[in-house]
Amino acid sequence: MPQYRHEWKHEINLADHLALRARLRAVCRTDGYAVGGNYQVRSLYFDTPSDKALREKVDGVNCREKFRLRYYNLEPALIHLEKKSKRDGLGTKVQAELTAAEAQSIVDGDLAWMPGSGRPLVRELYHKMRVQGLRPRTIVDYTREPYVYAPGNVRVTLDYNIRTGLGRTDFLNPDCPTIPAGEPVTILEVKWDGFLPDIIRDAVRLEGRRAAAFSKYAQCRIYGV
Repeated sequence: MPQYRHEWKHEINLADHLALRARLRAVCRTDGYAVGGNYQVRSLYFDTPSDKALREKVDGVNCREKFRLRYYNLEPALIHLEKKSKRDGLGTKVQAELTAAEAQSIVDGDLAWMPGSGRPLVRELYHKMRVQGLRPRTIVDYTREPYVYAPGNVRVTLDYNIRTGLGRTDFLNPDCPTIPAGEPVTILEVKWDGFLPDIIRDAVRLEGRRAAAFSKYAQCRIYGV
């Protein structure tokens, strides 16, 4: 059974970003996957013909889910299929590894291999592509600056340079063009298990900022219509 985690999101400006970076570096360690303090994230999100995932996010539906393919630093040696779920304000994520060929076959609509893949999440995506009409909808690119703190299993990220592939789905193509998804912003995300240590709560506190819903997928879809 996947564990649901607490999550805060804040949309912040450059001055906030720089202040938080200094504080977080003083109390956290950088995620081991980061090179030079950050890494590049590329995701390909799925949705139904009626935009079920997008509409549920915008409407704030209490129980919802979304599927995506994801890899890092434009290196397709390791690709994940991920399902993110939200319930009562808590979030969880399950994932399965894919080869580049498998990911490309999903993008191309070649699905016959999926039921026999031996991976429950791949079979679930297959079923929902068949029944709900889930299909790749848009690429989302951004830069992530990640920090971790062991007590509470805390993960703090600063995401910026958010870009949309509009309606493009060729996310394994490193030359796939993307454009900025609106005005430049940084998204602060804080995730933790049972408790959020005071040292982290103090480090991420910003006067006049409140936690608010923000979806990179929704933001990129706004600029993809």
